[in-house]
Amino acid sequence: MTVPVSRLLLWVLLTLPAAWMAARFSLTPDAYGYGHAIGESGDWAAWLLLTTLAVTPLRLVFRRAKWTGWLLKRRRDLGLASFAYAFGHAAIYLWRKGSADMILDELSAPYILLGWLAFALFLPLAVTSNDRSMRIMKRSWKRLHRLVYPAAVLTFVHWALSAFDPTTAYIHIGILAAIEIVRVVLQRR
Repeated sequence: MTVPVSRLLLWVLLTLPAAWMAARFSLTPDAYGYGHAIGESGDWAAWLLLTTLAVTPLRLVFRRAKWTGWLLKRRRDLGLASFAYAFGHAAIYLWRKGSADMILDELSAPYILLGWLAFALFLPLAVTSNDRSMRIMKRSWKRLHRLVYPAAVLTFVHWALSAFDPTTAYIHIGILAAIEIVRVVLQRR
């Protein structure tokens, strides 16, 4: 099976921020340390999640536009990229903590617990984001993938609780709410 050029180009574009973060971390680890790496990986996970969630409302508003059809075909790619950045975010956190005891001690902090809960909800979505799973699971696939909505809420509350200044997280929560309100209103119409 060949991969369309547009899909390959999309994945190249989606990996550029990760490559940039890795380069900055390896070339200037003192200037670009843990705080930047954890923050930027989390930002990209959240931005790609919002983009993924925006596909349905965009498709409902611009039904005849070819670009929304393209986005619809690439929604799983965007979701998987969001998960990949979330996975990187979690891996950076685990690497920094370095011990299971320290990680378990921090689990009582609400923002850490919410982050892990969101990640736990995203994991089965990432594992089943393929054509084979869709064929095997049939209608159950769509029900499972509706977990993206509570997982998104947990993600943004995690961000708001973990940020030194939660203003940016609140703005993103507003964007998430707007996307979901538009989606629900248009789907009921």
